[in-house]
Amino acid sequence: MLVRLFLLATAASLTLGAAACGSSSSSPEEPSTQTTCAKLRIVDPSLRTQSQCGPNLDYTPVNEYHGDFPAVQEREDAVVLINGDCTGTLIAAQAGPIVLTAGHCGHVGDSVMMAFNVEANPDGDPLVTEGTIVEQADTPDYALIQPNKLPAVTPTPLTTQESERLAVIQHPRGGPKVIAEGNFAGICDGLIYYKDLDTLVGSSGAGVLTRNGYLVGIHTDGDCAADGTGSNYGWTAASIVQASAYLQDADIAAR
Repeated sequence: MLVRLFLLATAASLTLGAAACGSSSSSPEEPSTQTTCAKLRIVDPSLRTQSQCGPNLDYTPVNEYHGDFPAVQEREDAVVLINGDCTGTLIAAQAGPIVLTAGHCGHVGDSVMMAFNVEANPDGDPLVTEGTIVEQADTPDYALIQPNKLPAVTPTPLTTQESERLAVIQHPRGGPKVIAEGNFAGICDGLIYYKDLDTLVGSSGAGVLTRNGYLVGIHTDGDCAADGTGSNYGWTAASIVQASAYLQDADIAAR
């Protein structure tokens, strides 16, 4: 009887441990997401490039993109350059459209300058406006900015459902808008990891988009190496909605 109880307790403990950190696509034949997340970090700091994955920067100017993400041209208009050193996305919310970016891009009450349509061969609303940071946190690392004036663009919806490939539309080093693609690598403790997807300083706060063009997270950190190991990562949209007073459960869905 004692042996049977011990075996039942051990099985329950293993089940809870597997469920504590995982993704919807996990299966018994695949390595657990918890193990995957642990492997995504670079062990040797001397290899770290912060955000460039591999020897080359693989960017495409957004208006020259003809890749596998059909919604890029629809979504890129919602991407905004913030203070010349961060990226944000105008997202859809029941309380009203609002710009989502990284929390380390400012503090509550800060006034920021936002420029839409900063890109090669611009084709959207060239709005430049100020905004105010109305919500900010370090964990998860996000901020919400209320623009003084809204651009004539379609806000990007939030999703809880990742895809096998992800894209980030961004303003690296404060330059014109570009897109980079990479592979989804795992979700753990509210963080979403992606491999072979280049970012740089200035890309912080950029939306991580699924193939269907929905925002599943925001980029906040780089942990790639020159040899291609490691992953860049950010916070999931789900973790941000859970932490936010402005965003509501109805603002996010498995799309």
